Amino acid sequence: MTTTPDELPRACRQVAQAARDAGLAIEIRIMADSTRTAEEAAAACQTSVAQIVKSLVFQGKESGKPYLLLVSGSNRVKEGLVGRSIGEKIVRPDAGFVREQTGFAIGGIPPLGHDRPIDTYVDADLLNYDLVFAAAGTPNAIFGVDPRALCEACGGKVIAVVEAS
Repeated sequence: MTTTPDELPRACRQVAQAARDAGLAIEIRIMADSTRTAEEAAAACQTSVAQIVKSLVFQGKESGKPYLLLVSGSNRVKEGLVGRSIGEKIVRPDAGFVREQTGFAIGGIPPLGHDRPIDTYVDADLLNYDLVFAAAGTPNAIFGVDPRALCEACGGKVIAVVEAS
């Protein structure tokens, strides 16, 4: 379902503004069904799970610093591998930490538009696609985007999040 910008929820308007500020042209779609999980989002977008961007927040084990990982929906993050890439072991924080750092609830975390700047890392596997779909601030809002353009707009660093097979 296409929604005009004025009809979007506040969280989605925040994402849309952040995208505009970053020079990224997106169209946010409010879906009839949940897009909270990668599987739900893939079904709603009629695409593969691999083309869904999971926006996952981790925390530096020593520093307590937040890290945002934009991960292909079909991948499970290998925390040790990512920790070596970013230079610090990472752990999964609680939902309160995620909300405090991003301004968004788990299940609707977008790749940009957060309340605070967050170092962002992009799963190299996302670059295998011309189009991926990311959360737009709520558990039923998404947008399609070129993953390279998204990476640039987020200031993301491309890394492997799973070991090569």
